[in-house]
Amino acid sequence: MEGDAHSSSKLDEQIEALLNVEKSMRQAGDVVGTRKAVTDVLQLCFEARAWKTLNDQIVLLSKRRGQLKQAVQAMVQQAMQYIDQTPDLETKIELIKTLNNVSAGKIYVEIERARLIKKLAKIKEEQGQIAEAADLMQEVAVETFGAMAKSEKIAFILEQVRLCLDRKDYVRAQILSRKISPRVFEADASKEKKKPKEGENIVEEPPADIPSLMELKRVYYELMIRYHSYSNEYLEICRCYKAIYEIPSIKEDPALWIPVLRKICWYLVLSPHDPMQSSLLNSTLEDKNLSEIPHFRLLLKQLITMEVIQWTALWSTFKDEFENEKDMLGGALGDKAAEDLRLRVIEHNILVVSKYYSRVTLKRLADLLCLNIQEAEKHLSDMVVSKALVAKIDRPMGIVSFQMAKDSNDILNSWAVNLEKLLDLVEKSCHQIHKENMIHKALRA
Repeated sequence: MEGDAHSSSKLDEQIEALLNVEKSMRQAGDVVGTRKAVTDVLQLCFEARAWKTLNDQIVLLSKRRGQLKQAVQAMVQQAMQYIDQTPDLETKIELIKTLNNVSAGKIYVEIERARLIKKLAKIKEEQGQIAEAADLMQEVAVETFGAMAKSEKIAFILEQVRLCLDRKDYVRAQILSRKISPRVFEADASKEKKKPKEGENIVEEPPADIPSLMELKRVYYELMIRYHSYSNEYLEICRCYKAIYEIPSIKEDPALWIPVLRKICWYLVLSPHDPMQSSLLNSTLEDKNLSEIPHFRLLLKQLITMEVIQWTALWSTFKDEFENEKDMLGGALGDKAAEDLRLRVIEHNILVVSKYYSRVTLKRLADLLCLNIQEAEKHLSDMVVSKALVAKIDRPMGIVSFQMAKDSNDILNSWAVNLEKLLDLVEKSCHQIHKENMIHKALRA
């Protein structure tokens, strides 16, 4: 006990001496001297493993009258190196909170504060407090930090998005994800390492644990897949997989790109028919890599071929492939996927029928779709409501008309064209009759 008391009093004497040095340096405006004095105080506390004294000195030094910005910045940066060397979790959290309070509201240590909050949020998450971790991360708007490296900003925002998705806060996850433009991943890294002009902020180097831009791109699109999966936006999910597929490291390894290409094909088939879907479908069919998975080429071919698809035959052919997705990269297709796949086949078949028939009975339509009359009518009505198709149902007669309703102006224009053609024909006929009469008169003469 006497030894502890002696070492404690000796530490206090050394700290007191350094505090006097710090005071004289600070009052003289000596930046280098003040920085050395404050960091020496922290080093003494660390070497003595006096963690409470360390926290007290950080607060005391930061609140000293006229304390220099450079000294506070050096102190925070120095103390951050001690975080991972704390003896237990409680001491670590206490030190992080102390540094967090000291750096709050100070622009010159905003990057350090963001890193501290990220560490604290990680501890909260490990303790199972997802909501608290997400709330902590949302306090920081790193997109406004001029001196933070771009890759570190993106990594921080992606952590914010991930925590929001983990706590099922999809609205905030979407808002945060919009802070990242997908175009940022296409930027040329060589152009960014330019020398700063005079007066510009010097951008700090990102920490070693921050992934590369291409790795961040993959993480971004994987998070977007999680977000779009919540509302079953199949086309958006497909576009996300398409972006992952284009990453060079993925495209070079067949073990990585084959599962991604499979997912692209499945989500294309599950997507409702529209111009974007058609464009992606055709570009995917032109991909030479599709020859490695010929089963999926056949699946996509069936969608662009204007022929009625038999659902039972299709499902029996692709059921095993569908089930296999659970074991592939990216996981299962979702609970609704099998039902939605059948719905897309029905929609495809209705579009095929509308191409070949101008009028058809509901009974015949139901037979072609392998449905009963009520189901056929429901699916047809849904497509008309979503404007994927133009059709009218005469329910008493049981007839479906796929002819597009004409606008009054179109009808008048068609009448005007027909009248013009008629008058032109009459004029030509009169000319021919007059010509014949002239020939006969000449022959009689």
